Amino acid sequence: MKKILLIQTGGTIAMNAKGAGVELDPEAWSKILYEEIPELNEIAKINTIPLFFEDSSDLNASHWIQLADCIEQEYENFDGFVILHGTDTMAYSASALSFGLNNLDKPVIFTGSQLPMSSIRSDARRNLVNAIELATMPFKEVGICFNDALYRGNRATKMSIGDFDAFGSPNFSPLADIGIQIETRVSAEFGSGDFKNAAKFSDEVFVLTAHPNLNPELLEGLNLKKIRAVIIRAFGSGNFCIKGKNSLLPFLDKCRDHDVTVAIVSQADFDSVDLTQYTAGRAALKHGAISGNDMTLEAALTKLMFLLAHYDSKTDIEELFQQSIVGEL
Repeated sequence: MKKILLIQTGGTIAMNAKGAGVELDPEAWSKILYEEIPELNEIAKINTIPLFFEDSSDLNASHWIQLADCIEQEYENFDGFVILHGTDTMAYSASALSFGLNNLDKPVIFTGSQLPMSSIRSDARRNLVNAIELATMPFKEVGICFNDALYRGNRATKMSIGDFDAFGSPNFSPLADIGIQIETRVSAEFGSGDFKNAAKFSDEVFVLTAHPNLNPELLEGLNLKKIRAVIIRAFGSGNFCIKGKNSLLPFLDKCRDHDVTVAIVSQADFDSVDLTQYTAGRAALKHGAISGNDMTLEAALTKLMFLLAHYDSKTDIEELFQQSIVGEL
């Protein structure tokens, strides 16, 4: 029987639904887990680690490093890993670990729920059973298991607040569909050699959402001496205002003058940025911007954070950003 390490980090799945509201309940979660799903041990031999208990909106790179360190310490002791995590930033954490855990040859599966496990209508049971079973299978990457699908972690994004089908992978097929049988659709392996924990991330990234009537004067307060990369969430295939007083091109020039990388992703979930298609995109290229292709915001942000922490050269960072490292584009 496979050995699976279940790592608890908090989120809705660890909350207690009894009483007036829902709150994180570190002391009750393990008891609830085995009371609600006693058959888990029929799937695999499971050990649990309550690594930390946080609402996922409070998580940051320090927590990603804790997760990576935990997996590194236990890597030889288990056949797979399941991480219980809040849904709000699950795609960020999964993306970050996909870059930070090099040469994976075991599955690392994130899951959670839209309702607490103690709730009678909770989706936690199904998601956790599926995630445990997937962790016994020969996936060699970081994934998100939710609502009968397994998504590549750095391709997934949260798409619904109130539906059990909370996640989607707009530009990449699920790794597996879960029905009566688990149908594996995509299987990949990234890198070669021994597993390595390379989880290190820089916070020198700023995300800017383009919108009509955005006043570029508001950006003058940004201290570009403390920023090494800017992600612009543009319209469509990479468009933003380039005319008149609202043009962002002078801001792009200022970033280039300060050796700040400017990467452009789309506000649209589906399809890809193409900076050669329209006038604005071509102007962006001319003013030094690079394309995020079809990466999610979560993947683009964590990838830049990872690259900035490992490379000093702006040229190297921009070249690697535009290459697929672990299937993120």
